[in-house]
Amino acid sequence: MSHPSATAENPTGKLVSGRWFDGLSSKAQPVMVALRPTPQGPSLVLHPLAQSGAAPTVFVFKDVGWPEAWNERRPQVRVVVDLRDHGSLEIDAVAEWRAALAAAGDRPGIAQRMQTRWPVLLGVAVAAVVGLTLFYRYGTPWAATQITRFVPLAWETSVAENVLKQMDDGTLKPSKLPPERQAQLKARFDALVQQTPSTLHRYPSYKPPLTLEFRSGMGANAFALPGGKVVMTDGIVKAAAEKGLDDNALVGVLAHEIGHVVYRHTTRMVVEQGVLNMGLGLALGDVSGIVSTGASVLTGLAYSRNHEREADCYAIALMKHTALPTAPMGKLLLAIARDEEEREAREEQEEKDEKQATKKDAAASAPDSQAAASAPAPAPRKRRPTANDEPEHAVWSLLSSHPETVQRATELEKGHAPHCPKL
Repeated sequence: MSHPSATAENPTGKLVSGRWFDGLSSKAQPVMVALRPTPQGPSLVLHPLAQSGAAPTVFVFKDVGWPEAWNERRPQVRVVVDLRDHGSLEIDAVAEWRAALAAAGDRPGIAQRMQTRWPVLLGVAVAAVVGLTLFYRYGTPWAATQITRFVPLAWETSVAENVLKQMDDGTLKPSKLPPERQAQLKARFDALVQQTPSTLHRYPSYKPPLTLEFRSGMGANAFALPGGKVVMTDGIVKAAAEKGLDDNALVGVLAHEIGHVVYRHTTRMVVEQGVLNMGLGLALGDVSGIVSTGASVLTGLAYSRNHEREADCYAIALMKHTALPTAPMGKLLLAIARDEEEREAREEQEEKDEKQATKKDAAASAPDSQAAASAPAPAPRKRRPTANDEPEHAVWSLLSSHPETVQRATELEKGHAPHCPKL
């Protein structure tokens, strides 16, 4: 704030009357208000009327809390200008004030234009929605891919151990496969790992120790945990045998899961779910406090369609590199999908039959209303469990986390997919 001479002129050409409450007295001082254009924005000049010949008081642009308009069609009755430590200024001639402010070079900001013009508000809202959608669709996966480069392997290993322990305490049970059979599949797995070319890796410096473990208690399935641990269930080994498929079908499934590991899909999903807080924590290496959080988030995730495509392409490339067929894997995946569809259809039909039976029982007991009122309700009929009805985990289900199963199985049978890079 400065005090120029009393002869300072108003460049906008018109003075506006106002009342200045300077904070020193409860009584308002009548003033004439001028607005002076400056490179930084309009400055406010107050000419006191009570003191003849007194120098005007000047407030530069940054020292004034400039009021905003809320509705152009319904302007406020009075304008109140915040003068910070020097009180406030009240102006009744709102139209003259707005005209003087515009003549001094003031231009409303985007916030004020949104408040006074619905088209601007709508345009900004649409732009924000589009921007957020694009960021979620493309920006977040890209950022997660880059941040994942800084995630230490030790964190992934800790999360994997935590998750597997939770599943072992709940869904999973020890494998019932003979040790000889487990040794055969582990030998095939180790041979596949040793023949993996580094050119297939997204992160060349990322070299986790890849290991294979077996579990029961879940349906036909296989899944990968961050840090290199791959789990195959007894159910998928049994399914391949029942369909008359050789071990190349299971090796193809393992190649797919190795693709999830080397592309770090699980860690990328955790980073995406964590958005900024967890993402920044991982990037900066401060991960000790989020291991348990990462494990809980991990058990609530399912691979995205792009992740599945990447893992399929990796499996196709790896199987082709090792001169192994991908058709058995495609046939196995398709057979499991059909079994799943048949099971769901059977359960749906049994549920319908149970409802119809309940209605018939109710109709039969309707004549004897008194007996019906005193008799206990019939217990719901339960479906007899079958050998294939093993509990499944929503995240790790091979089919629930693998969209477009039929299309993917067809591509695997052909050994090529249109979205896969040419080798």
